[in-house]
Amino acid sequence: MEGAGERVREFVSRLEKDKPRRAVIRSIECSYLEANGYDRFEIRESEDEGGKSVLILPDIATCADCVQEIFDPSNRRFGYPFTNCTNCGPRFSIIESLPYDRGNTSMKAFAMCPECEREYHDPLDRRFHAQPNACPRCGPQVAFWDAEGEVLARRSEALLAAAGVIREGKILALKGVGGFQLMVDARSDAAVQRLRARKCRAAKPFAVMYPSLEMAREECELSEGEEGLLVSAAGPIVLLRGKIGHMGQMGISASVAPDNPWIGVMLPYSPLHYLLMTELGFPVVATSGNLSDEPICIDEREVLERLGGIADFYLVHDRAIVRHMDDSIARMVLGREQILRRARGYAPFPVHQTGELPTILAVGAHMKTSIALSVGTEVFISQHIGDLEAAEALAAFRRTAADLPRLYDAIPKAVGCDLHPDYLSTQYAAELAWPRYPVQHHYAHVLACMAENELAAPALGVAWDGTGMGTDGTVWGGEFLRVTGEGFERVAHLRQFRLPGGDTAAKEPRRAALGLLYAIFGEGLWDEGNGLSGGFQQGEVRLLRQMLERKINAPLTSSAGRLFDAVASLIGLRQRAGFEGQAAMDLEFAVDPEVTGVYQFGIGSGMPRVIDWEPMILEILEDVRRNPDIRGTAARFHNTLAEMMVRVAEIAGEEMVVLTGGCFQNRTLTELAVRRLKESGFEVYWHQRVPPNDGGIALGQIMGAVEEMRRERDVNDLRDISRDARAVAAGEIYLEGAQNLKPERGADSDNQ
Repeated sequence: MEGAGERVREFVSRLEKDKPRRAVIRSIECSYLEANGYDRFEIRESEDEGGKSVLILPDIATCADCVQEIFDPSNRRFGYPFTNCTNCGPRFSIIESLPYDRGNTSMKAFAMCPECEREYHDPLDRRFHAQPNACPRCGPQVAFWDAEGEVLARRSEALLAAAGVIREGKILALKGVGGFQLMVDARSDAAVQRLRARKCRAAKPFAVMYPSLEMAREECELSEGEEGLLVSAAGPIVLLRGKIGHMGQMGISASVAPDNPWIGVMLPYSPLHYLLMTELGFPVVATSGNLSDEPICIDEREVLERLGGIADFYLVHDRAIVRHMDDSIARMVLGREQILRRARGYAPFPVHQTGELPTILAVGAHMKTSIALSVGTEVFISQHIGDLEAAEALAAFRRTAADLPRLYDAIPKAVGCDLHPDYLSTQYAAELAWPRYPVQHHYAHVLACMAENELAAPALGVAWDGTGMGTDGTVWGGEFLRVTGEGFERVAHLRQFRLPGGDTAAKEPRRAALGLLYAIFGEGLWDEGNGLSGGFQQGEVRLLRQMLERKINAPLTSSAGRLFDAVASLIGLRQRAGFEGQAAMDLEFAVDPEVTGVYQFGIGSGMPRVIDWEPMILEILEDVRRNPDIRGTAARFHNTLAEMMVRVAEIAGEEMVVLTGGCFQNRTLTELAVRRLKESGFEVYWHQRVPPNDGGIALGQIMGAVEEMRRERDVNDLRDISRDARAVAAGEIYLEGAQNLKPERGADSDNQ
């Protein structure tokens, strides 16, 4: 900025107040120099030189100004499904490389018409340097295909045809901002069930897109914070409680979220969605365009193959999607936003750190995977990738792991990964040329929560989830870790029990219950009256008994997630799970918030202390026999877990307690724990911008690798000092000033 001193100072004072709506100013530093005589202001084409440190914005939901234009018959963008401006539109899903100029995005295929060109170069226009700027004359267009990929309609007729097939109960695959979505009429039980059958998704809840905030208000309870999330620039799926307990009485089918009082709700977030949903006027299921466990499909060239057995019709467009981007999922916890799946609207916005970090790539875990990359003081976290079981998911993971460093021209000095050698992410890390730093799973969880909240050690981390390999080779999951800055100490953990069938137990809560009961009763378990249930056949019991007694395919675990499963089975809520965490969700939904009682539990001595759940389980079994009050039992179970955290925190004696891991997706557990810990005088922190599940673990791997690299450097420095000291003693090195280190006259030379 150049001009008269008063005008320059006015410019600086207006920067924060008058900045673009989506701009973020971290700091403002000024220095005043001699004028160069410039007579105009220009934004020039970027030069591809120097380090690439510019923050890439996530994809941004359509702003109110653009919505108004697409519904204004007098506007040249009336009905245009790719309307955007500097305040909204695609970003991360279309960028190919930095700097963020149109020529480095998938919009380079569309030359702007004279009117769009004028807007783009006018500093007073809302579309000044909006890289995806386009209009019906020069921009992308939609087309409507049948199941074989034949074009049946284009432009506005394509939108009308797409709305028509949804009304008929058919399944539409819509190419959105970050990939294809599968859409059906959310009011039609038959349509939703058909989608479930074709997508191989028997029970996991579907998200619902409502045409408007007003319609969502009619059917869901909405706090001020939840409403703010729904209409935010991120536009995530927000978990809302339905107003009527039985969803079938609402405007949407009970099959949308079976046995679940919460609905994943989103509003239109692109012009294409606004136009389609306004035409329909009713809610639709809007779920990722994929088979279960696969990444979302982004390309119309592969959509016919990958979604051919699912979709009846396709609404596609010709703007290429550079990287897949699922819809993010968020909820409100204790009045604050908590992200459960971090993708569109949030990725790749970084987590800022106060100190400079070495460049490290972290490859995450095995489930709900994301990638992280540290550059300077920022840690960039990729979009949600998912579970790495399917070949397509592993391919997407590899692309993302290569994409993030390439985007920032970053050459990692190291790679962080999980301690588990069988994780596909860990095996990928082993293929890379950089030094590898395995970080214990739950330690990474705790470090991620600390990094997000900008906390320095010491702190006590409560890391509860389903599974993670411990340093002793057993399956951890109910951990209390003291973080010291020099590593971690396992202060306490839940008592271990065996899981007959290993990973299969995660899909059958009754197996976790069996392992729990065997830990209590031993051989007496097989006698009548010791709580053995679950609908096992005689042959199954014989096989599972052999596993437990011979300790074959029955690993030990301290998992809090499996403890939830076991209790859900024991009180008759669920014996088999259709998806990960279903039994734990059932247990949370069953809680009677008016019940305040707790069960007994024990805490052992020594280090680490073992938290013994046996007294609690025996009381639960007695409750089931005498008074089958499922809601009261579920409440007392949650209350007891919160009391366990308080007791261990008091023993550990750290002021700061951080809550992390997949179990803290449980809103009831999180809120109980935070309240009880605060009442007991602790400072409590939990996840907000980074998922508490494995989707946030790559951030912790970065921080764990940084710590290990620092320790290695310190050790090497000490070795250098020690070597130099030995050399001095041997007379090999002359230290300047050494002649002044003689003892004073009369001093005792033995005390030098």
